[in-house]
This record gives sequence, C-alpha cells and structure tokens, in this order.
Amino acid sequence: MATTAELQVKDKIFIGGEWVEPGGSETIEVINSTSEEVMGSIPACTSEDADRAVRAAREAFDSWSQTSREERAGYLNAIAAGLGERSEEIAATISQELGMPLTLSQIIQAGLPTGQFAAMPNLMEEVAWEEEIGNSRVLREPAGVLGAITPWNYPLNQIAAKVAPALAAGCTVVLKPSEVVPLNAFILAEVIEAAGLPAGVFNMVTGTGPVVGEAIAGHPGVDMVSFTGSTRAGRRVSELASATVKPVAMELGGKSPNVILDDADFSKAIPDGVGKCYLNSGQTCSALTRMLVPREKLAEAEELAKAAAESFTPGDPFEESTRLGPLVSEVQRERVRGYIEKGEAEGAKLVTGGAAPPEGLERGYFVRPTVFSDVTPEMTIAQEEIFGPVLAIQPYEDEDDAVRIANDTVYGLAGGVWSSDQDRAVSVAKRMRTGQIEINGGAWNPLAPFGGYKQSGHGRENGRYAIEELLQVKSLQL
Repeated sequence: MATTAELQVKDKIFIGGEWVEPGGSETIEVINSTSEEVMGSIPACTSEDADRAVRAAREAFDSWSQTSREERAGYLNAIAAGLGERSEEIAATISQELGMPLTLSQIIQAGLPTGQFAAMPNLMEEVAWEEEIGNSRVLREPAGVLGAITPWNYPLNQIAAKVAPALAAGCTVVLKPSEVVPLNAFILAEVIEAAGLPAGVFNMVTGTGPVVGEAIAGHPGVDMVSFTGSTRAGRRVSELASATVKPVAMELGGKSPNVILDDADFSKAIPDGVGKCYLNSGQTCSALTRMLVPREKLAEAEELAKAAAESFTPGDPFEESTRLGPLVSEVQRERVRGYIEKGEAEGAKLVTGGAAPPEGLERGYFVRPTVFSDVTPEMTIAQEEIFGPVLAIQPYEDEDDAVRIANDTVYGLAGGVWSSDQDRAVSVAKRMRTGQIEINGGAWNPLAPFGGYKQSGHGRENGRYAIEELLQVKSLQL
C-alpha cells in the first residue's frame, strides 16, 4: 500500500495535448481509504483552468469531427492497449484510493474501462451514421465539445463510459474526474498522450464540483454535459446547463429493488442478492439495496441473508481473504453509520451488523456488513440511497404489492426479479419502472444500455447506445 514515502504528487493538468501548470497553487489531498494516510495530491483547479480546457477542446473539434471512423478506431485501439499494459497499476491504485479488494479491482476497475475503449471500433459499425428516408438523407454527427463529470465509485470505468464513446462519435472532451479518487485518471491521460491523440481532443482538469464542475456545466463553449453522481448534484448540473440550453445525459442515484417471488429458489436468490448489494462495499449506484420477499418467507430470508452477509469479511483490500473493503472516505463512513442508526431508531429489525466499527478495524473507513428486516416503505433506509453495505429486506403480501413497493421511490436505476418461472419474472420486470433488471441473477452485460427512469437520470451509456447519445441528427432534403 502507498505510504508517505510513495506520495503521488500530481502538479499539472492535461490541456491541449500538454501537461500544463494550473492557474492557482491550491491542492487537494488524496487519502488511502484503508490506512487513512495521505497517498497523493492533485491540483485544485479554477474556473479559468476549465475555460482553457474548453477553448482547447473547441479549437480541436472542427478537425477531429471530420476524421474518418477508421482513424478514430485506431486511436481507441491504441488507448485500450495502453490501459491493458498498465492494468496492474490501475487496479492497485484504485484499491488504495477507493478500497475495493484487489482481486475485484483487477476485473472491474481495470478490466471494464479497457473493455470500453476496445469495444468502440466494432460498435461504431453498428451506428446508422447515414440513412435515406424518402427524399431526405439523415446524418448523425458529433454533438460537439462534451463536458464529462465523473464519480469516485467506479472512477476509471465511468470516465471510459463517457470518453470512449465521445471519441468514437467525433466529439472532443473536457473531463473533470472525481477529486476523491483521482489518481487513476492521470494514468488514462498519460495513456492518451502516448497514443498520440491530436492536441485538444481530450483535456483533463481536476478540482471540486462547485468550482470546476460548475464551470464546465455552465460554459457556453460546452455543447453537451455527461454527468454521473448524486441526484442532488445532477439537479445543479441541469440547472447550470439550462442557461445555454445544452443537452445533459445523467446517471444519478438508485434505490434498486430485488423482488424475490414466492416460487424462487431462496438458497440461490438471497445470497446472490446480498452480494449484489455489497459489491464495492455497497458504493454502487445500481446496487440491489432493497430485497422484497413474501411475508410468509421473511424468517427464511433473514436467516439466509444473515449467513451471506457475515461471509463478507471486511479487511485490507490487498489481503486475499478480504471480501469487503473500506468505504471511500471518512465522510462516507459517517454518512453510512448515520443511516444504520436511523434504521434502528425508526424500528427496522437489525439482523446483523450495526454502526460500530468491525472488530480489529478501528483504522480505515470500514463499516460492518449490515442487514435490516421488516423495513416498511416509509422508512428512511427504504427511500434514500445509503451507498454502503446495508441491505433492507421488505416484506410484501402478494405480487401486486411487491410491484407497488418496488416502484415506491423517486429512483429507477436497476432491479432484480427471481422466480422459477422466467416468463413470470419477465412479466413482473415489465411492470417495474427502472432502467435495467436482472432476471434470476442475469449477468452484467457491458454492451447493454445503462441508465435510469425518474430521478435516476436520463440518457444511456454502454454499447452503441453510448455513441448514439453523443450524436446530433441532421436531415438533408434532396
């Protein structure tokens, strides 16, 4: 793990194809989530730095937007190869910054973003760039300069989910990575520089959301914003973007229901559901944090969930036995503990876990894997996104009641349905107002569209849908 002797001090930002000095001298410390020690620092940039980046992206757009798809594909392949070469470094860096167990980081935090770039050349061939409709030729063209504002929980993957399709579409990019887990973004910028991407096509400015993020969202030189983060911050981005009437794609919070129907195999469904709640220590916007079970099977569900939760051993992400790393920060740890205390105060049944730190892990931002039961829809822990390893089991009376409870939040990002009858599970899934639903634990598909209903946002990422999101439509009447 990083010690004070191995500080990663990043003192430049990437604008116009070069590493340049930021306008100010302020910095932001990066904290190792397991040791609570400073592991690095990044520039706390200003709105003037964001303006410089936008101007560079603006200047590069005219030529980049006219490049051939083959040329753009070549750069995307080179970036994918560069990320692949540095995958061990990426995984280790993110495990230190964020706390995800290293074995998972290698697959998810390093593997997925590499795959995002690698998939784009083939996906570009699936887009209808031109089509004839009557006497019209309909063209799909790049939206322009994309402002990409990304979160800390899957930091490099969420960057790749915006930057890769933007480059494929012919857009230029100004990226503001999360200031909480930022060091991995510098690796991507170095890879992009080595790939020889034309100057100004990709620019990176670090800093806080209220300063750099707001400067990008409101900038008249930015044609479109893609934001991933909290619903509260998403509202602010929308508000700022509206001043220049620019489109915004956003993927926000979630409180996703996992409906276990009465004919499901509980011995499979319950442990799988606990795992889907606890991935990345629960710091997953699409985590299945609400488990809906038939009231008559509540005791069975509690017993299975307790056993599954207690198998998630908290510990150092670099230890092979660890199944649950720390949370990302002290702020996040206190927030999650507060929700656990509120769950108990509002009368939910604590099945396992609790607000006290795990035994022997007083240092590091650790929270016990926690399960509540008898959670009613009006309870805070049933309505608000906790972003920690906290599962709420909600009993229901019948199928209609399950659907009602499933849809009874402001969110609609993900979900799950379990049944021994797949057609029945699909029928229930069709009634759920949410963007993607696992049927009987169906595997994550990185090419399928990802995004939400209601206050979970709008727009879609992943696969060809990600490219199409960043295209404008023009019709030529011939």
